[in-house]
Amino acid sequence: MAWLAAGGGYEVTLDAGRIACRNQKGKVLRTMPSSLRDDPVVAGLRQLTEWLARHEAEVREQVDLWMIRSLPVPAPLLARVWPDETWRAALTDLVVAVLDEEGNFDPDEAGFLRDATPEGIGIVNLDGETVRLAADRVAVPHPTRLPDLDDLREFAADLGVKQSVDQLFRQTWTRPAGLEAGATSIGEYAGGRFAELRHLLARAASLGYPVRGGYAVCRVFEDGRALEARSWVGADDPYSEAETGDLVFVHPDGKSIPLAEVGPVAWSEGMRMAAALYAGRVVEQSTEESA
Repeated sequence: MAWLAAGGGYEVTLDAGRIACRNQKGKVLRTMPSSLRDDPVVAGLRQLTEWLARHEAEVREQVDLWMIRSLPVPAPLLARVWPDETWRAALTDLVVAVLDEEGNFDPDEAGFLRDATPEGIGIVNLDGETVRLAADRVAVPHPTRLPDLDDLREFAADLGVKQSVDQLFRQTWTRPAGLEAGATSIGEYAGGRFAELRHLLARAASLGYPVRGGYAVCRVFEDGRALEARSWVGADDPYSEAETGDLVFVHPDGKSIPLAEVGPVAWSEGMRMAAALYAGRVVEQSTEESA
């Protein structure tokens, strides 16, 4: 971004998301002079940085939703947003695949996204070759839908891939075999104590999980149906002590889904939510540990 003239002969610009200032001699200052704090140009840059931060958060949230809700993404849309640096940073090196007319994709044809134009998407395929594919719709597969996940992770490390959106190296959970028949809840991450309910609610909000009816909610679309993973957080006085509760899965109408019928994406994302909430609990040190 170019340097902009401000008051007192100073110039300001944005540098890596921060406002930088230089004097008339061209020296970049470590701190901004107090006389510029209310300068209209500086105020404008401050508003721009705030908008850019919101834009980046919204873009990453949208890409994350494409993945966890298995939403088909129109290829022309990728081409339109690709010139935007924020979108490009979020999309570059995501594992993508072309969807067929039935909405399915071939995992062997997936690759790391490197470009998107009206002519198609450019990917680095699993053979290490850069190819351009014509596509109407693409998928951003959840890692549980990638059968060769370990091989992809190893290949990504060899390529030096660094994803801005947590996809390939996202922590995943696999539904265990031999679940009790008819079971509808799991308590692996129940019992995490918080000094006050508002702390637990704030943690859910910071992680991006809305709270409804005492449950933190993660909405997933899998195998042609919508469902929700719900982790109990509480609905009492916000200043009262609270504990994380069981994780359940429900249809949009609130009807419980037996654990044995929960798909791999919903299971993994539900457990991820429950584990993240539980991780913020109060951990009491023993007398020996604190000595």
